[in-house]
Amino acid sequence: MRKLIDNKRVDFLDYLKDVRGYSDLTLKSYDEALREAFTFIEIAEEDGREIFNLMPYRHHIAALNAKTISKKLSAVRSFTTYLNENGMRILLKGDASIKVAKTLPKPISHEHILEALQEADLFERVVVLMLYTFGLRISELSHIALQDISLEWLRVTGKGNKQRDIPMLPSTKKILDEYLAVYSPKRFLFEKKGEKLSENSLRYVITKVFRRIGLQVTPHQLRHSYATSLLNGGAPITDVSELLGHSSMATTQIYTKLGSALKQQNYNKAHPLCGGEK
Repeated sequence: MRKLIDNKRVDFLDYLKDVRGYSDLTLKSYDEALREAFTFIEIAEEDGREIFNLMPYRHHIAALNAKTISKKLSAVRSFTTYLNENGMRILLKGDASIKVAKTLPKPISHEHILEALQEADLFERVVVLMLYTFGLRISELSHIALQDISLEWLRVTGKGNKQRDIPMLPSTKKILDEYLAVYSPKRFLFEKKGEKLSENSLRYVITKVFRRIGLQVTPHQLRHSYATSLLNGGAPITDVSELLGHSSMATTQIYTKLGSALKQQNYNKAHPLCGGEK
């Protein structure tokens, strides 16, 4: 089994590079974390499933700070998810989460998004715009059906099967209509042979589009860009929280911190006492 796991680790790293667009430094970090982890993780079989017992590994890294532990365990979780999605049946044991301080999201500038859109084909433009102008999660994007699209609204089914309606920009509707006329999907907005396109396929589209302009971008960063643009433009946080499908206002608060940081930077540039009188 450990020989199989080692082979799968190599496949997983190729997936992170080719599909997710991870940098060489990040790939090295994942590789080192997984090599270390599986020196200590106990592997057993139970009811046709492989059990990965993390406790021996957690004892080994217990003296590290919470953020480092969280990153190492996150690598194992991502690898396990990959294995389960590719035909194996894995159950993690001893996988209690580690609490770490939330970090500010990193949105992509509007200018960079416009630059990427100029280099994109019709299909790619629609994928980018759906994430950027609706603030969708990648899982929500893959599930968009034609019946969810109306003249001025998009109905989204989010976490917990909660539905929300998001207004559609006229410019987005125009390019969406062009896409529908060219590709003629039958049921889902993005589909292949009648089946919805996978989240990984859509992620790869984003990776490919922004790689052309020298950026490493994830779909979730476009969601961040949507949220911060609305808040910086004066939209009430309650409205933004509803549009994002957040179950708690506290989740949306992190974007206001980012907006405050941006305002501080602009203030420092604009005020005469911050940079000398003009």
